[in-house]
Amino acid sequence: MDIISIEPKMLRGTVIVPPSKSAAHRAIIAAALSGEQCVLSNIAMSQDIEATLACMKALGGGFTYNKKKMQLCTVTEKKRKMSEKLVLPCGESGSTLRFLMPVSLLFGRPVRLTGCGRLLKRPQKPFMDLFAQKGIQCSWTEKHIELEGKLEPGIYRLPGNVSSQFVTGLLFALPLLEGDSEIQLTTELESKAYVDLTLSVLKDFGIAVKNEGYRRFLVHGKQSYGARNYTVEGDYSQAAFFLSAGALGCDIRCYGLKKDSLQGDKAIIEILKQAGAKIEFFDDGSIQARRTNCMHSVVIDAREIPDLVPVLAVVCAFCPGESRIVRAGRLRMKESDRLAAIASELKHLGLEITEGTDELIITGREVLYGTTVSAWSDHRIAMALAVAACRCEGEVQITGAKESVKKSYPDFFEVYQHLLQNGPETLLKFSQVITEETV
Repeated sequence: MDIISIEPKMLRGTVIVPPSKSAAHRAIIAAALSGEQCVLSNIAMSQDIEATLACMKALGGGFTYNKKKMQLCTVTEKKRKMSEKLVLPCGESGSTLRFLMPVSLLFGRPVRLTGCGRLLKRPQKPFMDLFAQKGIQCSWTEKHIELEGKLEPGIYRLPGNVSSQFVTGLLFALPLLEGDSEIQLTTELESKAYVDLTLSVLKDFGIAVKNEGYRRFLVHGKQSYGARNYTVEGDYSQAAFFLSAGALGCDIRCYGLKKDSLQGDKAIIEILKQAGAKIEFFDDGSIQARRTNCMHSVVIDAREIPDLVPVLAVVCAFCPGESRIVRAGRLRMKESDRLAAIASELKHLGLEITEGTDELIITGREVLYGTTVSAWSDHRIAMALAVAACRCEGEVQITGAKESVKKSYPDFFEVYQHLLQNGPETLLKFSQVITEETV
């Protein structure tokens, strides 16, 4: 297993934030479903994006990728024919699996969706129950999902509090059916911002959906995806690690983020402000978070921002007082049990942290202590621990880190190392600030 060794220093420099993985998944699917030539710009390859591409190819799509230009083009000529039985390799990507289950049922062919890691241990029951009600044959093991049948127009009822990805999957597929359909949610929708992002991409590619208060979505049939060129915006989920490092005392400017983004993880800005950090927006479009002498404990509701919890736990670790991250139970069914993972590893670094059923209680301190910790085969745990290492006394070794980040941000540790080389040797204490201003 790989080991990343980090000699603690403050990070300093600039970061071009990688493209939004969430937007890229959606744009790739919409472009492929158009059946026409589209150019998608600012696409970065990761294991999750490669999984979506592999599945869309299995469904008959074709792509060319220019790594230097970070451009992906859909290919309309000489399309590959779909095999009699479709096999979609979803890797460990929850978005790929849940977005494409309904899409794969458009063709009336048997389909097998495969996964690795914890993917098929994560909740899939909303779709399994829904498809069974619609007469679609379903089987589900920890190795694959088998579906046989064809999606038909109608009313689709499912809970909204398991994952918004189930809603997105239906929103991609239902417009292509012959008749009108309706999605009805039996509980309040969580992670609404991800559905907003889906609706925005659908609109960009010519698909109309009526959203009635996030409880009903009305979808006309016989629609078609139009060809268009699309540029993927920067990823707030990944920028969160560098913005959080700024709240720990690092000096990092992030480029490539849309100030008016629909991404739910844009909430990192307001949460860091609530904890006392200063957020600066510059004329060149960059964003920077700075530590101040006003840093303090906070209560964070994780219901809409589960992916931010690992790095926010790290921020809370260095905020004086007792912080709480609440309504975070969904994190137990991610790539790892993220509540257990981040609590366990921050304890190893010397933090006083209590793990509840769906919350974390964190008592902040000035510094933690270097030791060996585990990434738990989870990209967000690996990156959060790297941020924590900035304020540790002594070397931090993270096992499995480099392999873990391939899922979403393969270059993370190269970027981190560059920032580390530029950084000062000393740690900032609670009473010290980078800027003399307070918030």
